[in-house]
Amino acid sequence: MTLLELMHLLRKHLAVVIVLPIITALVTAIVCYGFLPNQYTASVSMYILSGSLSNSSTTSTSSTDYSDLTASQLLANDFASIAKSDLVKNKAAAALGMSSLNAYSISVDSSTTTRIIILSVTGTNAASATTIANEMASVLSDTAVSVMDVQSVNVIDAATQPTGPSGPPRVMYTLVAALAGLFLAIALIVVRDMADTTIKGAVDVQEVLELPMLGQMPKVKG
Repeated sequence: MTLLELMHLLRKHLAVVIVLPIITALVTAIVCYGFLPNQYTASVSMYILSGSLSNSSTTSTSSTDYSDLTASQLLANDFASIAKSDLVKNKAAAALGMSSLNAYSISVDSSTTTRIIILSVTGTNAASATTIANEMASVLSDTAVSVMDVQSVNVIDAATQPTGPSGPPRVMYTLVAALAGLFLAIALIVVRDMADTTIKGAVDVQEVLELPMLGQMPKVKG
């Protein structure tokens, strides 16, 4: 099937091409806006103070600077791994009187050039997400000092209660559903056309009989 034939086929079934994406987008929008709860994200930024790095910073050679940068990256990666560990989550949950933090999504972002760590907690309750983020920062500070070779972990910006939801991305879900409906409509039309083996015109007759067409009888109305 050529592209021109496909365009003619889609034009013939234009109603399906238009209606099906609208239906899928409408159903997705109803589910997203009617059943998916709002998500709120609270973030706290922290700075890792390492004694080994601060002592090595007295030398201003390029090799030492590169070594400090590499060590900072490794330190930030290690800290991010500890932040996602069950040890930190369980300690924070116990301090807040909660059984677990499974209902909340926890992410840690670490820059490749600094020792600044951003801890984000996402949940359906804005106040709870803020409280958990600040408590995890406190637990992380104590855990990092005892486990890692760091002097301290200082909080730069404590988590504040978000004023608006951070998700879910309802508009994106709706657009993706509309696009999926469009592809589904095209697929259904093409499959239906390929499965239809009836003869529709002179070209089909020549292909089936493998004989040249000598002429056509016109259709006379009335």
